[in-house]
Amino acid sequence: MSKPVSRRRFLSASAAALGTPLILPGRVLGLDGAVAPNSKVRLACIGVGGMGTGNLKSFLNDERVEVVAVCDVDSQHGEAARDLAKLKGADVYRDFREVLARKDVDAVMNATPDHWHAVIATAAAAAGKDLYTEKPLASGIADGRAICRAVEAHQRVLQCGTWRRSGLKTRLACEWVRNGHIGDLKVIEVGVPGKFRPSGGFDGTEAAQPVPAGIDYPMWLGPAPEAPYHQARLHYNFRWITDYAPGYITDWGAHFLDVAQWGAGMDDTSPTEISATGVVRRDKGIFNAPESFRIEYQYANGTRIVMVSTDNEKEWGIRFVGTKGTIFTENDRLETDPVSLRAVRPKDGDVRLFESTNHHRNFIDAVLTRGQTAAPAPVAQRAATLCHLGAISAALGRPVKFDGVAENFGSDADANAQLARPLRGPWKLSA
Repeated sequence: MSKPVSRRRFLSASAAALGTPLILPGRVLGLDGAVAPNSKVRLACIGVGGMGTGNLKSFLNDERVEVVAVCDVDSQHGEAARDLAKLKGADVYRDFREVLARKDVDAVMNATPDHWHAVIATAAAAAGKDLYTEKPLASGIADGRAICRAVEAHQRVLQCGTWRRSGLKTRLACEWVRNGHIGDLKVIEVGVPGKFRPSGGFDGTEAAQPVPAGIDYPMWLGPAPEAPYHQARLHYNFRWITDYAPGYITDWGAHFLDVAQWGAGMDDTSPTEISATGVVRRDKGIFNAPESFRIEYQYANGTRIVMVSTDNEKEWGIRFVGTKGTIFTENDRLETDPVSLRAVRPKDGDVRLFESTNHHRNFIDAVLTRGQTAAPAPVAQRAATLCHLGAISAALGRPVKFDGVAENFGSDADANAQLARPLRGPWKLSA
């Protein structure tokens, strides 16, 4: 960071010259956990595999960011990230706790597997670090709420990686729905992939193997249950194993269900009844997450969301169905029926949603200004909750009823038992 002592002396001298005291808020000087506006944000990246590498590259392209450390349990990932960021060997770590202990780290990017999200996020908040964290916010409903509490208690900035909120066409679609251009909203149809697409050509039936020298496998497992090492278990393939994630329900569902709630104006609530049907899983091997499913979410206001797995790529996305038309959106696609909806332009009094044109830059903006992010913790919590509700119904094989205020299932003990992921060993959520 730039030199705060010199800046303070300059400001004091200027005030003396004017003959009046100069009083500035702490955030201008970089106090109270804020980064001074004319300083660079010193970022550490934890989990620098596929998505983590993409995030790292995006932050390296921001002139306001200085990447000072990288962390990964796989030495190949760590070394590749070190070279990208032009760091020294001493700035590469396997244990995220060493990264969070560094006083020169202002913010962290976390792209570890889902089962690590809450432990790292709450620890980062307690350590006074702002956080860009991958979706879903956490691997359980109660875990996500713990993140929200930690971020609020420590006054941290959090951006969840549900980056479609920074997409122009997504925002336009949601604004058109919110402003009644398709009439009364009746149902939101969400299509996500079904069959797994494991990386590395694995099918999950591979035999256990010795742990390679370059991988800290106990650290990769962390709070998850003890399990033998398979190369097929690590990196992107963790998504197909329910000890870590329930497949596409949280992978793509975290993005699409987030958009559904945004367009429906339901960021601060949750569905009351959830039913997963047609659930099919593989009958052998370690890949056991649902590959086929239909999940219906019913809200107290009458709105329904229906998420289905499909192999038809044209159906992957979010379709808002109203009494006067439909709007489909996914990334760079924006389709309306009638087509005339495309000519809609905002007018005075319309609902206008938070505008961000770049998810990573929006995070840095918020770190510097202590302002708003496109996907803050409370919003990300509600989106992730939808995913977990669907996964819990699928796991129980029956519908469940949810209290969105208390964030529990009332007297349903079996469902309540799945509100939080058990944490193995010494791992815990920081307050």
